[in-house]
Amino acid sequence: MVAAQRLPTALLALATVVDVSLGSSLRRLTERASLASSASSTAPSSVPSALSQLNATVGGRLKAAVPFESPCFSTVEGEATVVDSAACAAIQSGYTDPTFRVTHFGAYMLPQWETCQSSATTEGCLLDSSNRTNTDAIDGVNCQLGNVPPYYIEVASYTDVQAALAFSNSTGVRLSVKNKGHDYKGRSSGKNTLNLWMTGLQSISHDASFVPEGCTGVTYDAITTGAGVETQDVYEFADSVSRTVIGGYHETIGFSGGYLLGGGHSILTPVYGLAVDRVVQIKVVTPDGEYRTANECQNEDLFFALRGGGGSAFGVVIESTHRTEPVFPIQAAVLSFTASNSTDLAAWYSLLIDNSYQWANDGWGGHIVGASLIHVTPLLSTEEAQASMQPAVDFVTARSGSVTIEEHASWLSFFKKYVTSAQAAVGPELELGTRLIPSTFFSTSEGRTQLSALINETLSFASPYIVAGTPWLFNATAGATAVTPAWRDAIWHLSIKWQFLYNDTLDERKEGYETLEGHIQDFRDLTPGSGAYFNEGDVYEPDHETSYWGDNYAKLLAVKQKYDPNGLLDCWQCVGWKGEDDDLYQCHIKL
Repeated sequence: MVAAQRLPTALLALATVVDVSLGSSLRRLTERASLASSASSTAPSSVPSALSQLNATVGGRLKAAVPFESPCFSTVEGEATVVDSAACAAIQSGYTDPTFRVTHFGAYMLPQWETCQSSATTEGCLLDSSNRTNTDAIDGVNCQLGNVPPYYIEVASYTDVQAALAFSNSTGVRLSVKNKGHDYKGRSSGKNTLNLWMTGLQSISHDASFVPEGCTGVTYDAITTGAGVETQDVYEFADSVSRTVIGGYHETIGFSGGYLLGGGHSILTPVYGLAVDRVVQIKVVTPDGEYRTANECQNEDLFFALRGGGGSAFGVVIESTHRTEPVFPIQAAVLSFTASNSTDLAAWYSLLIDNSYQWANDGWGGHIVGASLIHVTPLLSTEEAQASMQPAVDFVTARSGSVTIEEHASWLSFFKKYVTSAQAAVGPELELGTRLIPSTFFSTSEGRTQLSALINETLSFASPYIVAGTPWLFNATAGATAVTPAWRDAIWHLSIKWQFLYNDTLDERKEGYETLEGHIQDFRDLTPGSGAYFNEGDVYEPDHETSYWGDNYAKLLAVKQKYDPNGLLDCWQCVGWKGEDDDLYQCHIKL
């Protein structure tokens, strides 16, 4: 554990074994238990002994959290300590590397969620992501855990989750769940919570004739993964058995974690559907402590909720099984140019809007970031792909840009060549607001004009980041999944981002959220009745129940009340959440 020896003594108590005198962190847990005592059968004073018992139950895998960046600081949790130069250099080097961050519990891909943003002092432990050796971020700063859970269980099996749920139920100490830390809304952190770190569940297998438990007469060629398996590992495994799976655009996303639960888009989604369209079985520990199997033949209501209901509201996923496709060739279009001015960029977005309806029908999915485009399609030949993309090729060529249209033998080949260098950044404090843009804004002249005009107005603030990753051509079964039906008629998933700085004040952070909210509201106003992506929506999404789930929300709430009548599991803007005034969200800024 990085820098474990540098933590104050009181916070080291759980590094190897739980002790009954755990210092300030344990007192905070006890205080939380006091707040929840009305729902608890155990007095808060018994929390230390309950923690000791919990540690024994989970085989000593209850750990004390360490501020990720703490080796660089001379003051940690108010106590003087010696800077560990070698460990600090490693952290500075790997600060924006997802494969480095993912191995540290205290590191989140968007590090504002490591901090208590609502505090005047932020209560964090951040480096300057734009200049990681900047001593202004370090000197004289008290490095604190902030919003990072003080204790976590390295989950090795479903029984660990059952033990944590029983502990929470008896003590009132709240739970949080973290997989890889790809979290835009602070749902996997939580000040003074006990966290379940799922990253260790690394099983993966292939079954060409998989039968969901309890079913007869139905088989799938499927891959089953533990909750902690990373997306690139799934791609590589699938390719090794001559199969393709549909997943995210990042190497370290947890394939069976929050990505799946929120819906899970892919640039192959236009043809092959969302992740929730492809999952055929999920094994989950529900809040009542039961380890359940959910599929089309048993616990069907839970299966529906887990297919896009979002977050850890319905339980903690242990593994999931996804149907596959054969390995197939794909065409890739990779275009970029240097925009000479804002008019040039506005013309580029207008051209994209004019052509995206046809591109969607041609099976193209991909990403648009400013003056660049990366798209793929499994439906066209190289010659057909060239003809389909010709308007964009001509535009880019006229500006002396770069154009590549080429065939790849497999999805993995494309992924390794392009995605790891183009995937979403980690380390900077990024915030997104998103909107699903319906097909009418691409298929009609009026719609195209309206969308182009709004994007043109937005360019002075930011270039929208576009994901062509909606299930446009996929023949989904109506009502099978919980995601908003707006996904099925959208061509683009549009997002706008804001970046915070390590030393922003509380007022500056609040202003950033409000500014972003205002810009994404313009797109909500343009698209009434549409929705947003649960995993990447605005932190302060208004009417989030409708935005994320549409008419499915009432059914989802009923499922939540069935399996979690006491609200043991909760997360920000999840189904049945207790609201922003709940103490669980004390580190979220209240706008």
